Parts: sequence; C-alpha cells; structure tokens
Amino acid sequence: MDILKEEIARKRKLVTGKQLVGESKKFFKRSELARVEQEDYFRRCGYKIDNNEEDEPSTSANPVLELELTEEKLPMTLSRQEVIRRLRERGEPIRLFGESDYDAFQRLRKIEILTPEVNKGLRNDLKAAMDKIDQQYLNEIVGATEQGEVDKQHDLKVHEENTTIEELEALGKTLGTGDDDGDQDVIYKFLSFLLGVWAKDLNSREDHVKRSVQGKLASATHSQTESYLKPLFRKLRKKSLPADIKESITDIIKFMLEREYVKANDAYLQMAIGNAPWPIGVTMVGIHARTGREKIFSKHVAHVLNDETQRKYIQGLKRLMTICQKHFTTDPSKCVEYNAL
Repeated sequence: MDILKEEIARKRKLVTGKQLVGESKKFFKRSELARVEQEDYFRRCGYKIDNNEEDEPSTSANPVLELELTEEKLPMTLSRQEVIRRLRERGEPIRLFGESDYDAFQRLRKIEILTPEVNKGLRNDLKAAMDKIDQQYLNEIVGATEQGEVDKQHDLKVHEENTTIEELEALGKTLGTGDDDGDQDVIYKFLSFLLGVWAKDLNSREDHVKRSVQGKLASATHSQTESYLKPLFRKLRKKSLPADIKESITDIIKFMLEREYVKANDAYLQMAIGNAPWPIGVTMVGIHARTGREKIFSKHVAHVLNDETQRKYIQGLKRLMTICQKHFTTDPSKCVEYNAL
C-alpha cells in the first residue's frame, strides 16, 4: 500500500511540475503530457522550439487524394486531346468549372495514380486491333520515310515456314496414328503455314485497298486471329494440349489436308458445340444413373463454353479453315459455302 501511495505522489509531483493542472484546471489530456515531454526532450538536446506553431487539422475531406507536389509545377507532358481521351475512358468530366488545361492534367494524373483500370478486360479485341492499325498509319504520316519503306509499313508480319503444302499433306497421312507429339507438331506447322499464307495474301494488296475501311478490317481480323491462336500455339509447342481438344483438332486438320472441308466443318461443330445432353460438364443429376449418362464425357461436351481463352482459339481455328478452303480449292461438293470470315 505504501508503494502505491509513493507512486501516486510521484506522478502528482511530475504533473504539477509540468504545470498541466492548477487551481482552475483539474484535469489534463495525455496528448498534452506527451507534447510537454517532447518539448523538454528537444530543449535538453539543444533544438529550437517554436511555441507559435500549432497543429492545424487537415481540411481535406479525403486526404488520400491530396498528392504532395513540389514547389515547382510539374510540366504538362500530355496534349489536351490526349488528356480528354483518357478522362473520357475513365468516365470523368473533361473539364470542371473554372479548371484550366493544367488543372485537368493534374486531375488526370491523380486519377491514374490512385484508381486502377478496372474495365481493361472488357474492351473489344477487334477495336483494339483496328486502333493499332490506325496508329501505324498515323506514325507513317508523321514520320518522313521514303516511298519504298512506306509501301512495306502496311504489311503484316509473316512468320516464314520452310515448308510447302505438299510436304504438309504428306505429314497429314501420319495424323491419328498414335503419335501424340508428332500430331501436335503437324498441327502447329499447318496452322502457322495458314497464318503465313493469309498474311502474304493481305500484303499483296494495293496500297489504296489497305487504307480502305475493308482493308483495315481484314488486317485487324488477321491480327486478332493471330493473338487468339497464341495460347493454342503455346500448348502445341509444349506438347500440353488436352487430349479431348487434341483429338478433335487432329481430325479437323486431317480433313483439311485431305481437302475434305465438309467433314472438317462437321468435326469442328462436333468440337465447338457438342451433342451432350448437358454440354457444360454436368456429370450427374440426382442419385440414380440415367440412360444418357454414358454420353456425358469430354468428347461430347461443348468446348466453346469452357472458358474465354478456349473460345477465342476455337474461333481463330474456324477462320483458318475458311482461308484454307479459299486458297486450296477442291471439288464443290467437298466445300462449305462461306460468305465472310
């Protein structure tokens, strides 16, 4: 008990010496005690203390959005048109009341730093490809290049494959014989060959055709198809294509090399749409076996419904089937009538 009384007396003496309480003030805040102790510490260490300095509360409703800028104003690195485009992409007003061009640029800078681009994955792939081609034309107009170089600037990139259609037709006879790695090699070579044939055909057009709306759309479709097929090519190179997809694509490529385009189209529809009673992959309904349950396995499901990546390269494969029939013709009875890509 005596120890407790001594501790209370020591605390009271400490507070009284710091003049935190008096006759008119019977209580104090712990923040005041901490401030006084800090001032004593600075005084002992020899620092100057400005007693007139007071902590001013922040007036900002959202202090996170207040970015500390240096005394010198940052230069405006974007044009007004680019600032307007970026603000519209984010659903922001292009100018607030009384706002200058520089203030709008600073507001855009804060939004880009503090707000993630949540809608990036919802953009149109074909529109992005068209914008890329338009940007290439704008770069050509801005840059001073010679006429010979200008003619080649609109050309699509062609991956040279040291093979011919005759060699691929000979390799196609080995498809479906049990060599999975060999089948994936043939599929990769043939699809790459078709992409190259398509690119060369587009590059051989006249310059005014390339600049037209239809010409830009055709080039954008090729670029979009090439990007769609990248996941499929990656799996083919790594020999990691799923067995059910590999079996269906093997049948499609085999029929295409034999120029049996009607059969290839039927195999494509079988792979993309399927004929299972529950095509998305339901394996059991209820606790009892059903008569159609044996049909619900991987070969009969609709692979186009599995995921977005698979849907895209299945769509890209369909476009290459159209290009193959266009360039390597056969009897009309074996062809499928395509009105467009």
